[in-house]
Amino acid sequence: MAQAGNVELIDAFEQFFRNYYDAEIKELARRYPAEQRSLHVDFDDLYRYDPDLADDFLAQPEQLREYAEEALRLYDLPIDVSLGRAHVRVRNLPATESPEIREIRSRHMNSLVEVHGIVRKATDVRPKIEEAAFECQLCGTLSRVPQSTGDFQEPHECQGCERQGPFRVNFDQSEFVDSQKLRIQESPEGLRGGETPQSLDVNIEDDITGEVTPGDHVSATGVLRLEQQGNQQDPSPVFDFYMEGMSVEVDEEQFEDMDITDEDKREIVRLSDSEDIYERMVDSIAPSIYGYEQEKLAMMLQLFSGVTKHLPDGSRIRGDLHMLLIGDPGTGKSQMLSYIQNIAPRSVYTSGKGSSSAGLTAAAVRDDFGDGDQWSLEAGALVLADRGIAAVDELDKMRPEDRSAMHEALEQQKISVSKAGINATLKSRCSLLGAANPKYGRFDQYEPIGEQIELEPALISRFDLIFTVTDQPDVEKDRNLAEHILRTNYAGELTTRREELNSLDVSVEEIEEMTGSVDPAIDADLLRKYVAYAKQNCHPRMTVEAREAIRDFYVDLRSKGVDEDAPVPVTARQLEALVRLAEASARIRLSDTVEPEDAERIIEITRACLQDIGVDPETGEFDADIVEAGTSKSQRDRIKNIKMLIADVEEEYDDGAPIDVVLERAGEIGMDESKAEHEIDKLKQKGEVYEPKTDHLRTT
Repeated sequence: MAQAGNVELIDAFEQFFRNYYDAEIKELARRYPAEQRSLHVDFDDLYRYDPDLADDFLAQPEQLREYAEEALRLYDLPIDVSLGRAHVRVRNLPATESPEIREIRSRHMNSLVEVHGIVRKATDVRPKIEEAAFECQLCGTLSRVPQSTGDFQEPHECQGCERQGPFRVNFDQSEFVDSQKLRIQESPEGLRGGETPQSLDVNIEDDITGEVTPGDHVSATGVLRLEQQGNQQDPSPVFDFYMEGMSVEVDEEQFEDMDITDEDKREIVRLSDSEDIYERMVDSIAPSIYGYEQEKLAMMLQLFSGVTKHLPDGSRIRGDLHMLLIGDPGTGKSQMLSYIQNIAPRSVYTSGKGSSSAGLTAAAVRDDFGDGDQWSLEAGALVLADRGIAAVDELDKMRPEDRSAMHEALEQQKISVSKAGINATLKSRCSLLGAANPKYGRFDQYEPIGEQIELEPALISRFDLIFTVTDQPDVEKDRNLAEHILRTNYAGELTTRREELNSLDVSVEEIEEMTGSVDPAIDADLLRKYVAYAKQNCHPRMTVEAREAIRDFYVDLRSKGVDEDAPVPVTARQLEALVRLAEASARIRLSDTVEPEDAERIIEITRACLQDIGVDPETGEFDADIVEAGTSKSQRDRIKNIKMLIADVEEEYDDGAPIDVVLERAGEIGMDESKAEHEIDKLKQKGEVYEPKTDHLRTT
């Protein structure tokens, strides 16, 4: 009777294939076995064909998969091909069968489930023995032993001479299959409130191996199995879950966990049509921090980001914006970073002091993951933030060699790893939001800002926008700030007390009035959906007017560097930044075109940034080299002049050029004495000038 039931099920699958997958099976037969060995079945199709059969598949996946594969072998094909070892792989399970990794419980055991996450580790693809052929070394009889359990099974005795060995594995007669082990971790966007991400190990076999790399966002469908903790001598009553993978697919969708309902969409579109959308966006970022409208607007633009473009020659232009906040302590930089991390659909937050280059990019680790101690790659923060935002606080506290690991991630948006014999390239298509303190902890208003930023010029030049947040006493501003902070704290007290005490001597209206000033204009949850919706659906292109406005601004700035002796005001990098910013500005309005008003808005922000950091304080001119090379043109000229002076003076004296004579000559050509001394000290540090005897200089 059971056999009759099996035949019925096999017939049901055969009929299902004929109705839904006839073309796919013929294509599989044409490409089998070299190019393709699996038929991928969408669960929705199976459910539409027969809901009971689909439910049985979820409850008894192993058994029904065998029947489905048997039906595939019996399928009538126009060409003479035997699909003897072809697989049936079911994917796209309903939401009820797709628990979060942290929600997997014992009731899911032995059933078919689908998990979403990011590949944190992947072993190399290795052959695994499925049926071992043992040859008796005394009489030569072959015994076949299926290898299904975790341990390697040997025959108990020879079937020919009935002795207990010795046996030798005959590899030619044994059957092998490719196998790989993945560790899938929960995606960062599913985690809120500092939860530790949990992970699940997935064993996959045959043709789906070798398809994914660490850092990929994947959906894995398979059967949950149990593995005993502890060791053979001391087994534990507690078990671990692992998954026998049936199918693994890379998710190209950006924010698969974002559940945007039709009502949300209507609300998003209604918001985007409002006149004051930009002001409301600014008011929604860290409302407890007073001021910083431009910085908050720039952060908002970074959340929406520009459009990534793929060129016909295969190269790509990044659309992600990188932004750096350099400021005095106590100006709320970290608070803004934390807030952005809270509303970005996908984000990773890390602090500079506790981050190493391996933790940011990728680490090669050797542990017991997989069989035997082999090296595997573990994705770092910038890889986990792929297609999202990486917020890095305290950039200046990091070791320089750790910071240098970020250069490639910022511009090329990939990370090349060459560690422990592994050469790999991982994707890190993320925006970086950095925060740092100036060189001496606080800005010195008498020194040029460019010299007080203690980050490598190569790193700084990769940021699209750099804001300097200075904290200078100002009676009016300080009064407003104090009012705001005290009101925020009072609102916090009222909210906390309202939750804990029922009897309050303050009316509900007063509470709402106080908390209203620090409530975000757009709810954080809706804002997150707004960003995800805009990034998925809006790909703005430039109008001719906007293109001309940006071109004119750039050309106008560059024209100041035409004179022979003038510094180069901005570089082409800044132009690309302008384009990205303008596209992000259009995305905030859910617009498909970049209008002149977007161009004007971002030109204003860029000009403010350049005014802060890109102006040579001595000449008052824009100078790109302050950021790009770390020294302004006037500084370079001064260094050149000083070196020439020392060379000239040392020819007149036997013991080298006396410092006071050099400074006197520097004064004669109009150079400030303190600046000349400063440059001489720098030249001495670099070893370009040395002192043969006290207060005398020679060039090297």
